[in-house]
Amino acid sequence: MSRGSNAGFDRHITIFSPEGRLYQVEYAFKAINQGGMTSVAVRGKDSAVVVTQKKVPDKLLDANTVTNLFSLTDKIGCVMTGITADSQSQVQRARYEAAEWKYKYGYDIPVATLCKRLADISQVYTQNAEMRPLGCCMILIGIDDELGPQLYKCDPAGYFSGFKATSAGVKQTEANSYLEKKMKKNPDLCYGNILEMAICCLSTVLSVDFRSSEIEVGVVSAENRGFRTLSESEIEACLVAISERD
Repeated sequence: MSRGSNAGFDRHITIFSPEGRLYQVEYAFKAINQGGMTSVAVRGKDSAVVVTQKKVPDKLLDANTVTNLFSLTDKIGCVMTGITADSQSQVQRARYEAAEWKYKYGYDIPVATLCKRLADISQVYTQNAEMRPLGCCMILIGIDDELGPQLYKCDPAGYFSGFKATSAGVKQTEANSYLEKKMKKNPDLCYGNILEMAICCLSTVLSVDFRSSEIEVGVVSAENRGFRTLSESEIEACLVAISERD
């Protein structure tokens, strides 16, 4: 073993290293940072918000067709961070699972159930040699008829959990530290507060003053009960309110 103790253990997804690690799965987590994007999500008492960067990689692209926010059902939306093609594949599967649930049982799939199903599928990808883990992270928000606003995150290893606030991407560690401090003081915030908090978090960790065309915002609230993305004018109004307050 002249190439070191870890030689060869990252060649196959199904082989553990002597330390008990699956290198291919760890590489999938690193792939999430490849696009250089960061996403932030916050849950309040009556709503949930996701905010992510919007980067148009080519000037010839139509900016209206470039997005990381996707609607899965009328009440559930998600933000994808990582490899774009993998993200769109997972979104397509999520929509299929949600539609099949509605067809079978006659009501909308709960956010937790959808996230668990996608996590189970991702976990299978870490077991079979003919597949590879997806290099993307999905953060779901939605309104549950019984539990209210919901926020869940699913990673390439197949782990999922509910969150009060979370982030994904390059500046995940810094964003989580920011959110921990803010959420410690105000666990139950209304829509306007969590929207400002999410945008301020992303702006602070990236050290950037955003223009309305540089971020995307998705919201669900108890008032309208559906997932929607904010228009540039709505984002601009929010950015102006934040700058005036500061």
